[in-house]
Amino acid sequence: MSTTLLSMRGISKSFPGVRALDEVSLELMSGQVHVVVGENGAGKSTLLKILAGAYRADSGEMLLAGEAYQARDPSDAIAAGISLIYQEDQLLPNLSVMENVLLGRLPRNGPLVDWPAARRRARDLLALLGVDLRPDASVARLGSAQRQMVEIARALAVQARIIVMDEPTASLSESEIERLFALIGELKQRGVGFLYVSHRLEELEQVGEVVTVLRDGRAIHSGPLRDLTRDALIRLIVGRTLDQYFPGRKAVIGEVVMHVEGLRSGDALRGVDFDLRAGEVLGVAGLVGSGRTEMARAIFGADRADAGRVTVSGRALEPGSPGAAAAAGVALVPEERKTQGLVLELSVVDNIALPNLARLSRFGRFDWTAANADARGRIRSLNIRTRRLGTRVEELSGGNQQKVVIAKWLARRPKVLIFDEPTKGIDVGAKTEVYRVINQLAESGVGIVLISSELPEVLAMSDRIMVLRGGRVAAIVEAGDATQESIFEMAAGKRRASVA
Repeated sequence: MSTTLLSMRGISKSFPGVRALDEVSLELMSGQVHVVVGENGAGKSTLLKILAGAYRADSGEMLLAGEAYQARDPSDAIAAGISLIYQEDQLLPNLSVMENVLLGRLPRNGPLVDWPAARRRARDLLALLGVDLRPDASVARLGSAQRQMVEIARALAVQARIIVMDEPTASLSESEIERLFALIGELKQRGVGFLYVSHRLEELEQVGEVVTVLRDGRAIHSGPLRDLTRDALIRLIVGRTLDQYFPGRKAVIGEVVMHVEGLRSGDALRGVDFDLRAGEVLGVAGLVGSGRTEMARAIFGADRADAGRVTVSGRALEPGSPGAAAAAGVALVPEERKTQGLVLELSVVDNIALPNLARLSRFGRFDWTAANADARGRIRSLNIRTRRLGTRVEELSGGNQQKVVIAKWLARRPKVLIFDEPTKGIDVGAKTEVYRVINQLAESGVGIVLISSELPEVLAMSDRIMVLRGGRVAAIVEAGDATQESIFEMAAGKRRASVA
């Protein structure tokens, strides 16, 4: 029989000027997946960090297996059998996979580390996840999906009775997600309880049993997930009806605005060729390791390609030069917005101004009046929620951070805008706002490259879909002729298709 693993009662937490949590309560049973959902800024991360010992609640109480629980720091939570997998990985890049997985738990032979035993233990944990990684491999050289799997393996190493997962599948492929869900099922049979946070609603229906909805720091609903339709859950999360999750667009496709020919980069890109037309949304799908992000970075010049050429409006781009790409009208909204798209410690206005310094300068001096006016216009048009222009970007929610990345490029009036996982880690309301921006840009004649791991997103937003496999173009198809199954089969090499 299930027993109550965790009770959180009346948890409140305030930061200067913000009531992050207001008397939030929830219960987690053994062998249960309890889903916690809400918009960015609703209080989800604060609640989880209180449980994990990173924050201390202002009021309220927690019971662990019926006994009072209060973690002074994360080590207390781990000792109590609580493991938290954060959305942003907490790995130590200078250590190996094995050292990260077994951090603080390396087996010893007397005073010395038993490295053979450590390798075996790490290899066994990774095998549970179906991950083929060398225990001695450097974490610094891993991709985001591999790093996420190392995070999950570390949680398993703790042998926790409660595992908290914050967006655990954001960087994973379909096959990796299936393996993770199978593992969750196995651990549930052993009585492990899960608190699970995700913005992917279709995923929650697969894995969740009970749902708690947070809005503006309050728990406004808690109950069986099966009792809610998808639309009802969305209404609870955002507090309003989303008439269309994927808003419609009138596609007016123009002439070719960007031509990519023979793009190669090591083993990641082995000859990518395609055309992008003005006003078109070209979706890009593919499994992890197919070369999607590498293609985006090579086009923008963030990484120098070994061969190939990119032309925009007939003008060849200088390889390996983001400045030349930006000057030609190409912009990139990268997958890792916090490390590659923003300067977190700078303000909203600073970040929006960064790519536009020349335009906002007069006679060698920066024009703050013009910069502030430009930022206010972008904030209004994109509905960026910030208290003031001078707010540091790191204080914004994930969805608003993403909109700041978009805002900084719009002032340059791009001809081509590449979105790499544009809705990663943002809530359903913010997703719809990002979709509207993409549609508005396309309707204004901008060519859009939309890279996404979410196949419903690719299918709903695209005019054509390009499938990458092994660094090559496996297919380009009309979006209306594609299904999730056909795209996945082309990405996995189980189906052939012609290039449209």
